[in-house]
Amino acid sequence: MKRRSFLKGTVTSSMLGVAASAGLLTPQSVLAAWPKAAFDAKTVDGGMEAALGSSSASESGDIKIKAPDIAENGAVVPITISTNMPDVDAIAVFIEKNPVPIACSYDLGATTKGFISCRVKMGKTSDLIAVVRSGGKLYSAKKMVKVTIGGCGG
Repeated sequence: MKRRSFLKGTVTSSMLGVAASAGLLTPQSVLAAWPKAAFDAKTVDGGMEAALGSSSASESGDIKIKAPDIAENGAVVPITISTNMPDVDAIAVFIEKNPVPIACSYDLGATTKGFISCRVKMGKTSDLIAVVRSGGKLYSAKKMVKVTIGGCGG
């Protein structure tokens, strides 16, 4: 029985190898949506408009930003954004003094919690702005992060 399994596996892998080399099995591109206009924007308002559809966000105490007060290396600044707002469908992070203000943008599913955790680059000491879209409206919170060694060519 083991010889049959071995032969069956050998023939199957050989056929897959021939099919792949003939171009019959080509990998499909699976790419995330790229908000080009948001990453081309040079201001926070322009990036918010392109990524989230509006640049008017009201301050909210319901958004929690966990980031270091002093980042020793601006190339890797760990941040966590969380909120308990209902119907959160997008979270974006902007860094005011970076050459490209938008650091990241996430579209969340209907059953997803309002929580992200990532690492961003900061060129110099700046406000980190978290923007949350909840119920079709934009809410924001800020935190000043001091950078000792720049991460964006600084």
